[in-house]
Amino acid sequence: MPSASHPQRVLPDPSQAEQRKARGSGRPVVIGTILISLFVAADLVIAEERTQRFDTDPGWESRNNRALQPAPRPVRQDFGYRRTNHAGGSPGEIGGFFMPSAEAAYYARRMPALDFRQPLRVSGKLACTGRQFHLLVGFFNSRTVNEWRTPNSIFLRLYGRGDVFYAYVEYATSRWRAGGDSPGGFQVVTDPDTGREQLRGFATQGKVHNWSLEYDPDGNRGKGSIAVRIDEELSICHLDDGHKSDGASFDRCGLLSIPKSCDDGGEVWFDDLEINGEKESFDDDPAWDAVGNRREYLSNGVRPRFDFGYSTTNFAGGAARGELGGVVFRGDCRDGTKMASYADRLHPLNLDQPLRMAGRLSLRRGVSDSTTLLGFFHSQDSWKVSTEQGSGFPRNFLGIVVEGPSSEGFFCYPAYRLAAEASGLAGGRDLPRILPDGAAHAWELTYDPAAIDGRGLIELRCEEKQVRLPLGTGHRQAGGRFDRFGIVTTWIDGNAQEIYFDDLRYTVRQTP
Repeated sequence: MPSASHPQRVLPDPSQAEQRKARGSGRPVVIGTILISLFVAADLVIAEERTQRFDTDPGWESRNNRALQPAPRPVRQDFGYRRTNHAGGSPGEIGGFFMPSAEAAYYARRMPALDFRQPLRVSGKLACTGRQFHLLVGFFNSRTVNEWRTPNSIFLRLYGRGDVFYAYVEYATSRWRAGGDSPGGFQVVTDPDTGREQLRGFATQGKVHNWSLEYDPDGNRGKGSIAVRIDEELSICHLDDGHKSDGASFDRCGLLSIPKSCDDGGEVWFDDLEINGEKESFDDDPAWDAVGNRREYLSNGVRPRFDFGYSTTNFAGGAARGELGGVVFRGDCRDGTKMASYADRLHPLNLDQPLRMAGRLSLRRGVSDSTTLLGFFHSQDSWKVSTEQGSGFPRNFLGIVVEGPSSEGFFCYPAYRLAAEASGLAGGRDLPRILPDGAAHAWELTYDPAAIDGRGLIELRCEEKQVRLPLGTGHRQAGGRFDRFGIVTTWIDGNAQEIYFDDLRYTVRQTP
């Protein structure tokens, strides 16, 4: 924010008549130019801002944001009840072919309302006839399944890799705060070729494994704990501090494909389950709840098939339909085809004068290891193809970041990275929290070069929180240049978010 010695004056937005005239001109829509007068010593600095409400297509610069590659991928889900006996016992079991994909697919038993206050237990036998697979088995909520680390869940995650599979225990609260562990009882071995330590894993072919997953609300001194056992190996995962108090609700127990971008699939089978004391041998079809588990289709959820830009939707809460957003994967600066941006063209901006951006956002889906960047960046520097990934942020970026560690869900926080190796981000747990539930949030970010004795300060206001990010010593003098405003992808790859922005207001010119 401007310091007290540098007062700020904002002139009114143009009239609605002027806005209608601009829309009817056939030019890219530029709504609401605002002049901010900042008196710095004896000099007058004029900062020009633009308001974009996306009532019509703004005609912003598009760079790979509606990607055609990778191509849509065929998805096959084929799991549920079968009169087979891969997992032992008499004919009849559940399982089949599972394939990770963005679209939810599950086969599960309906449960009475359960939560973190009750003990939960599921056990049985499993057999892996596939060599590569990825799936979840355990308790979840059918109404909140829309991403990996899905909220309201307690799962055993099975990850097949050739002759072995790995198993992980994980959970997520109603507020998308997640935790988990690879069971500590798994033996660690040294790879004879690389010398690296790795989990030994469990045999996939020709072996039936006994397993169990048990939640104890009184474990971990009342904070909650999850015990997982495979054959004779046992591990206990403690819920993180405060996670139990978030709450969670469960209405299903069963099998769920990994809801993220497409990956290779494989077969896994389960038999002789016992769910909270009730046995199920699958001698007959149990007629469990089935969603998306028997179908073949093409999916656009292929990493990193970017699909964002101008949208005629209205998720972020603007007055009319039209906004910015879509599916934003992380990028990868090592390959120019794996970066993307959608942005307005600006006059050259720098760090010697103030910057401001504001608007509304709505996060509708957020997969673990995903990030969205919105802010000021440079059309060349931020798109540099390089093996130097650094902090993961592109060079010459200043704006907001929507991401977060799995243990905390998703935050909105300020960050920057400049031309030199100068970068910074706001950290800690007391940041504005953004749930991927589609709710709309108002935010505003300002940059004041005169703050902290000329060191420079970025401030973000969002969700009634104020976050201050001072620039590092000497960072402002190291330089920084920007000529675009919008969404730009990261420099380290990962998963995707579905996110939207509206009513954006941002600096377009700095004129001394």
